[in-house]
This record gives sequence, C-alpha cells and structure tokens, in this order.
Amino acid sequence: MGETTGTDSAASAADASVAALIENVERALRGKRGAVELAVTALIARGHLLIEDVPGTGKSTLARALARSIDADFRRIQFTNDLLPADVLGLSVWSQSEEVFRFQPGPIFSDLVLADEINRATPRTQSGLLECM
Repeated sequence: MGETTGTDSAASAADASVAALIENVERALRGKRGAVELAVTALIARGHLLIEDVPGTGKSTLARALARSIDADFRRIQFTNDLLPADVLGLSVWSQSEEVFRFQPGPIFSDLVLADEINRATPRTQSGLLECM
C-alpha cells in the first residue's frame, strides 16, 4: 500500500516543476500569486490568456517573466488604429538578388506573444490576430 508508482513520481516531479516556475515568475512580479498561477495554468494547457486590468499593474512584466522562466521567445505587439494585419502576421518581400519572395514572419510567430490594447486595432487587424490564435 505504501509503494509509489512511476505515475506518482512523475506527478511529483511535475508538481515540483510547476512550483519552481511559479516561484521564478513571482521573483519578478510580487503580490500577484493568483495571476501567476492562472498564467502558468494557461501555459500548461497550451491555451490563451486574457488579462484585463488598469495600467501599471504588471501585465507586461508577468508575460515577460513567464517567457524568460521557460526560455521562450517573447514579443509584445502594441495595437493601434494604424496597425495592419501584415504588421502582426508578416509579409512576403521580394529578394532581387535571388529573384524569389521571402517570407518575413511577424511578431505573432513567437513562443509567447503579448497583444496589448487589442481594442484599439481595426476589425481587420483584430481578425488577423484571432485567425492566428
């Protein structure tokens, strides 16, 4: 009855890894344990996270610290009314020397993306972002 199985030890290792990740992110963002736990949960679930809060409460710091903690590529997109879908997605650029189009990926092709103030973008640009998600 007191034996541990391989599943128990794997679960314990996963619990320890998640706890270490949360502690590491909390070193950059103090006093937001609930937000950090929810962000880590979304990361583990490979989902998307919507954070709504007043300015200056650490949303960007949370995203940046989480990306650094898992050694992920991080990009922040500041949405404005003049931002185009190609600014988010990327575009093909003609290479005259090679005589071919080369795709230049946009910031959405990062491991972790912070899309700030999405409501300021045009519907077309918002649609481009949502298609990527």
